[in-house]
Amino acid sequence: MLWLSQTQKFGVFFTSAGALLFFLGIMSFFDAGLLSMANILFLVGICLIIGPQKTLYFFTRPEKIRGTLAFAIGIILILSKRPFIGFVVETFGILALFGEFFATLVQFLRSMPVIGPFLSHPMVAPVVDRIAGVRVLPI
Repeated sequence: MLWLSQTQKFGVFFTSAGALLFFLGIMSFFDAGLLSMANILFLVGICLIIGPQKTLYFFTRPEKIRGTLAFAIGIILILSKRPFIGFVVETFGILALFGEFFATLVQFLRSMPVIGPFLSHPMVAPVVDRIAGVRVLPI
């Protein structure tokens, strides 16, 4: 069980609500209002989960600058009523910022009861590993 402070619990709620609104914004044919609220909730949630100083450090690391700029430009485009172009640019930024976490996410999902056997299937595992960037030893 995860032990979270009250602030971190609010952060998880805000981040989850941002992800839900992001999904709903895409399903509503890139509704700019939903995508704008999703971005705001996501950023507030990240700040509450890891703290403002660590958030600022994460987004300003030299190897993350390209992703941060793409993410910020995507948010600006969405806020200026260009939701589809903003979504594409923001998706590139999210992949550049959080791409290294996909391997960890795949390993976690493989330990789940329902989806784990599917992701570990010999026909599916190499494809998922290649997409997520999981490093497999040649032995």
